[in-house]
Amino acid sequence: MGLHIADYGVLVLYFLIIILIGIWSARKIKNSNDFFMPRHFGKVMMLMFSFGSGTHSDQAVSVSSKSFTNGLSGIWYQWLWLPVTPFYWLIAPIFRRFRAITTANVFEARFNPSVSILYAIVGILSLMVNIGLMLKGASEVISASTGGLISANQTIWIMTVIFVAYGVAGGLSAAIITDFIQGILTIFFSFALLPLIMKAVGGFEGINNAIDNKEMLTLIAPSDIGVFYIVVIAFNALIGIVTQPHTMANCAAGKTEMDGRVGFMGGPMLKRLITIPWALIGLAGVVYFAGQNIHPDKVFGAVAGDLLPQVIPGMLGLFLAALIASVMSSCDVFMISSSALFTEDIYRRLQPSKPQKHYVSVGRIASILVVAGGVYFAYWLPGVVAGLEIFWKIAPMMGIVFWLGLFWRRATVAGAWTATLTAFAVWWLTTLPFIISVISNIPGAESLKLVVEKSTGTEIYLPWQMILYLGCGTLAGIIVSLFTKPVAKEKLDNFYNLVKTPIKPGEVIPAPCTLPVDAVVPKRRNIFPNTNLEIMMPSRTSIIGFLAGWVIVATIVYAFFLITKI
Repeated sequence: MGLHIADYGVLVLYFLIIILIGIWSARKIKNSNDFFMPRHFGKVMMLMFSFGSGTHSDQAVSVSSKSFTNGLSGIWYQWLWLPVTPFYWLIAPIFRRFRAITTANVFEARFNPSVSILYAIVGILSLMVNIGLMLKGASEVISASTGGLISANQTIWIMTVIFVAYGVAGGLSAAIITDFIQGILTIFFSFALLPLIMKAVGGFEGINNAIDNKEMLTLIAPSDIGVFYIVVIAFNALIGIVTQPHTMANCAAGKTEMDGRVGFMGGPMLKRLITIPWALIGLAGVVYFAGQNIHPDKVFGAVAGDLLPQVIPGMLGLFLAALIASVMSSCDVFMISSSALFTEDIYRRLQPSKPQKHYVSVGRIASILVVAGGVYFAYWLPGVVAGLEIFWKIAPMMGIVFWLGLFWRRATVAGAWTATLTAFAVWWLTTLPFIISVISNIPGAESLKLVVEKSTGTEIYLPWQMILYLGCGTLAGIIVSLFTKPVAKEKLDNFYNLVKTPIKPGEVIPAPCTLPVDAVVPKRRNIFPNTNLEIMMPSRTSIIGFLAGWVIVATIVYAFFLITKI
């Protein structure tokens, strides 16, 4: 255990390259748009950007950890987004057509500034949690892979200093370029570790002979992660993906709508594929670490630390560089997205007439403060899986409002606030011992699996908790909207005209969420004409891409199903 001199050399070289990227990107920043939302990337860069910003070591840790304890069904801790991924093909052009810098701009265009500020606060909170989650996951892997040579706390600070340095300097452009590098390294090591550990445990035959509980070898485990669990959490993910602050960048940093479509759906599909070796490594770890007292969060890192040095000197250093890259390239995207929310949607309202350089400086300061919150969360977090479950629940709180506002003209400002606050309140109430006790005593609670027993005590089963806060939040938003003042017709018309009007090459936008002066708004093609519902007829491109996405999903699931039968 430990690092070879070659490992140190690889790490130093990687850090130098990253710093140079930040300096090079900083030279191109002339205004806040260049820092927060450059729109000049093509399909390949957008694909790797979406893959890199959405793929990081805490996910490898969570999948391997859950597969180590629960078996192959632990793959759904990342595959819960798999049934949602084809919808990304439909979502991406809508976000590009908003012509916004941040998702908060969209909430202001649909509702009013107060809802925009509410989203900015929730979005910043979400990104702080995500940054902390990634730092926590990476620190566990690096600590395990180096045999404790580099402690988890040291890892958190090293990664934080580096990604803040180049992210604050280079903005989103630096993040996208490093995501490209990180993506290639992540793909390589996700597959490189698998044959090493499979050989060590005697392949699939060794795993089958060593594991007595055959439920661990199935893709669906009815006792824990069954069909109901997967369906509900996937639906929760679809509600929340649109209000994850970095989604705007993933969809809108491309030159065209097609660049956004290819990147936003293609990157996550690639991520779903590399999730397979993460799950297999976790399952093989059950055999490899048999008889040892190892924390599940350390399985992925310990496998790398044991096996990679046997291949060639420097390989562990390259693995650590890939690992650190995966965290930093994601953290800097989240950092820039959150600083954009603060700068563009809170600070600029208070100081509307400052020079562009001033807003860039404020964005850089805000970035550092957001990261500080993320670091605090990383130290507080008891485990990676627990942190992931917290993250799942934050974005949908305003996802309810986004979908209501997109498809229903009658959604109001009061309804938006009510839906969000109700969802948060229900989430909080379902964690109280008194409420848990009441629900556990409902007739049929055991057969419906309303509550579960965990090491920390009795909890409401996660899917039911999600159904409660999503259902109550949606119902409250609809009821209050029906009895409160509607949004002005002119404002609504502008919002839905944005969604209907395709992007043209080289168009000049006078302000976020506005159409170019020469834009021609297409005729309304509503599935439900003469109603308050705004659901457009999908284009041929949308239908073909959506169906192709489902074919890819089915292929990935079937391929993994065949693996489980070996």
